[in-house]
This record gives sequence, structure tokens and C-alpha cells, in this order.
Amino acid sequence: MASPRTLIDKIWESRLIDSKPEGDLIYIDLHLFNEVTSPQAFEGLKLKGREVRRPELCMATADHDVPTGKPGLQVLDEIADKQLRFQKTYCKEFGIEHYPMSSSGNGIIHVLGPEKGLTQPGMTIVCGDSHTATHGAFGAIAFGIGTSQVEHVLATQTLRLSRPKTMSVTFMGTPHPDATAKDLALAVINTLGTDGGTGYLIEFRGDVVHNLSMEGRMTLCNMAIEAGARSGLVAPDETTFAYLKGKERSPKGSLWDLAVDYWHSLATDPGAQFEKEIEIDVTGLGPMVTWGVNPAQSVPVGSKIPSLESFATKSERDAAVAALSYMGLEPGISVSDIPIHTVFIGSCTNGRLEDLQAAARVLAGRKVSSSIRALVVPGSASIKREAERLGIDKVFSKAGFEWRSPGCSMCVGMNGDVVPPGKHSASTSNRNFEGRQGPGARTHLVSPETAAATAVLGRIASPSDLPQVNKKKGK
Repeated sequence: MASPRTLIDKIWESRLIDSKPEGDLIYIDLHLFNEVTSPQAFEGLKLKGREVRRPELCMATADHDVPTGKPGLQVLDEIADKQLRFQKTYCKEFGIEHYPMSSSGNGIIHVLGPEKGLTQPGMTIVCGDSHTATHGAFGAIAFGIGTSQVEHVLATQTLRLSRPKTMSVTFMGTPHPDATAKDLALAVINTLGTDGGTGYLIEFRGDVVHNLSMEGRMTLCNMAIEAGARSGLVAPDETTFAYLKGKERSPKGSLWDLAVDYWHSLATDPGAQFEKEIEIDVTGLGPMVTWGVNPAQSVPVGSKIPSLESFATKSERDAAVAALSYMGLEPGISVSDIPIHTVFIGSCTNGRLEDLQAAARVLAGRKVSSSIRALVVPGSASIKREAERLGIDKVFSKAGFEWRSPGCSMCVGMNGDVVPPGKHSASTSNRNFEGRQGPGARTHLVSPETAAATAVLGRIASPSDLPQVNKKKGK
């Protein structure tokens, strides 16, 4: 009888071509591109006289360099302009599906793959971007790769890698009703630290995870790398199948039935052993917010920044001192007293329709504080169109948000959307490193609902902190 296997082992072994001391050679099912790393890889192919091995298994979009203001805005940065032009030229030359800036199919690459049905259970998926982990929400092994690896996959549709170790993270208990997938992700990183997942693929498990929507699972897996992990996964189930059914690139007819049968088989077998198993009690967990310069430096909304004495080691205390110095904060102050200048809702972490709907529910009938600049950036052109069809754009605009076009926007701060130096941002993105949202920017990671509440009150706040909206009769 075969030994019980994990979801991770099943996918890896199904794509394994050979094993050597220098690593395993695995087949890659889907190769995604943005404009930042792909031009150099294509140039490498041309210099060596090579072709793209499987162009039909590739898809490219422009997202990082794209200005998200009014349609027709020019790309002012010379390097960004070159990257966008080169990507368009090379995709046409090599026959790769491409969604350039301002096209009807454009969007953030980690939003497009799932919404088109390209991302499917059991796949191996790579992209020259670290947050490729997002696609693991579908029960896929998905991870970011460097430029030389992008070139290798283009030429061979394979990649040689050291086999990652397996880890399970199981959520126990019942979180607070205001808790979101973003808060679960921050709780994981707070527990593991920024390097606790190094060398591992993490399968997220437990009823809390399987009660999440696909959008929530994508948020959770998106941030697995912030704990140092190679990627995060969630076993495919009926929620996964319902999301994929009818999508443009999903299997159709009898192929759908065959695919679902296979996807069912991917679940971790009872008794399968992980190399590391973690349980996290999320009983009562509510909205979280980061106070420092990495996603592990977080506390519940409404609480205080930890005292230096609360850190167990000198290295942790030194890191806290450096983080507080950059952020212009002091130990022991309430995060609710931090002066917020900018609120950003968007990114591959929280720029999906469900995220926008959740924030809009908080904002309905309310106004953004006069001290706040607030931006909302849909994750794709199709999400923007659907949000406008549903009237969500009007809720944001009426509240005082800028309704933007798709792109990575303020998440990366390399496209004209930046936080001014020294100012604090409440952001639904995934990284709060020094200068991530612009030189000197001070970033606090939050969920879309917390971002919306923060925009209204002008300070870091959860939806529960908002006064009730008085609704007129018949409205």
C-alpha cells in the first residue's frame, strides 16, 4: 500500500522529470510575466538564438510600471517606458498572449490568472514576481523566480530546483467576525516571523481556511512569502471548483468532470506527515495592523505598540528600535494615535471585486476624513468594469476616494503613485519595507475593511469603531 502523501508531494511528484544532486527538474504548467523581469529574459533568448518552448503556456501583462490615474496618462519614467515597450515587442515576436497597458484585458498578473481560469489545481506556476504564491490558493505549487530562471523556463518549460520542505499551518478556534483573510495572514507572519517559513511550502489547513472564499484564500497564500516560505497552498474543494466553473480557460464539458475527479485526489491523505506542523489559535482574532517595517511587526487594531522589554532577544529589540526610528513612532503608543495621511485599497493582495465590495460596505453613507488622501485601484480591467456595473465606484467616489484604473499602483511606488516622505499610509498591499511605497513612506498593512474605516475616521480603526450611519426612511 502506498504511503500517505501531502498535497505538496502529490503535485511535485506528478511534475518531476528527474532528480540529481543539484536539484529536481520539474515541468512548469503555466508561466506568467510582468514587464519588470521578462524583457531581460527575452533578450537572453535572442542572444542565444533560442525560441520559446511552449508560448501557449505563457501569459503576460503590464502591471508594475502602469500609471493608474486618468486613462491616457504617459509613462514618464524612462526605464519603465522601455520595459513596457520591450515586453510588448517580445511578446509579439514570440507569439505570447499579452495584455498591455490600457487594454480591455489588462490587470495585475496574479489577478488575471485566476479570473481567466488559467490558474488550476495541481499545476506548477511560475512568474518573475514573488507574490506568485497567490495562485497556491487553488491547490497549485506557485512561486516567484528570478530573471535567469524566467529565461530557462521560456526555453525549456522546465526548472531545476531544490525540493522544498513541507509545512502545515492549521488555524484553530473561531476568529472575531471582523477578522479577514488579511488578518489571518498577518497573524501567521507574526507567529512564524519573517523567516520561519524559509525553505518550506506551506499548506494552510483547518475549518477557518476552508470557510474562506477563493478571494480570501488568495490573500492568505499571497502573503505566505512574507513569512519566508516559498509559497502557500490550500487544498482544492467545492469552493475552488465553483469559482473555476465556467471561467474562460477552465475545462469544459466532459473535460471538466475529468478535471474535478483529478482535483479531488490532490487533497492531503489522512496520516500524511509534514516536515513541520504548526497550529495557530485564532480565537477572537480581530483586525490587525503593522507598526514596523516588516509584516511580522503587527498588533491588533486599537492596541499599543509593544514595549522594547517585550521582545525576547537583543536582535528583536534592535530590529524594533530601527523600525520605530524609521516609522517615527515610540513604544507604548496606541496605533490609533498614528497620524494617517494616505489610504490605499488595491494590489494583488486585496484588489479583487470581493475586496472592493467589502470596503464599499464600510464606506456606504460615510465620508473620507478631510485629512486623508484615499485611492482605490481595481486589480484588473474586468474587475473595474464589474464594479462600475454594480455601482461600487460611485460608493467610493461619493465617500471621497479616487477611483483609479488597474495596476500595482501604490503597492510598489514605482509608477507615480507614492506616499510622500515621512507620511503614514494605511495600505491593503503586502509589504511595509522601508521605502516600499516611495522614499521615506511609512506603511501600515491592513485589510480593505480596516482601510475603509481608517479613511473615514482619519486614524487606524476597524469597522466596529465607526458610528452607525443614519439612513433615511425608505432608503
